[in-house]
Amino acid sequence: PIAVALGVPMYGSCAAIVLVAVVLFNKGVPLGTALAFMMAVVALSLPEAIMLRRAMRLQLILIFFGVIAAAIIITGYVFNLLQLSILSSSL
Repeated sequence: PIAVALGVPMYGSCAAIVLVAVVLFNKGVPLGTALAFMMAVVALSLPEAIMLRRAMRLQLILIFFGVIAAAIIITGYVFNLLQLSILSSSL
């Protein structure tokens, strides 16, 4: 959840954020956390919300952000659990 919260106010291109996620992973951040951060930066940026505000009501934008944030958090936890199970089975 913290990785998603940190990723929301940031804006980054898809190509640039992949490099950031690779560096985070190489520095020891779990895979799911790095993926959640990367997806949050791309999918839930504040500039995106400002652009969506012109086409959608605020309530719909909040629902959209909530659903996407929940899905990203769940995905991050799933990848972290998969990484732990793979690492523990290889020992």
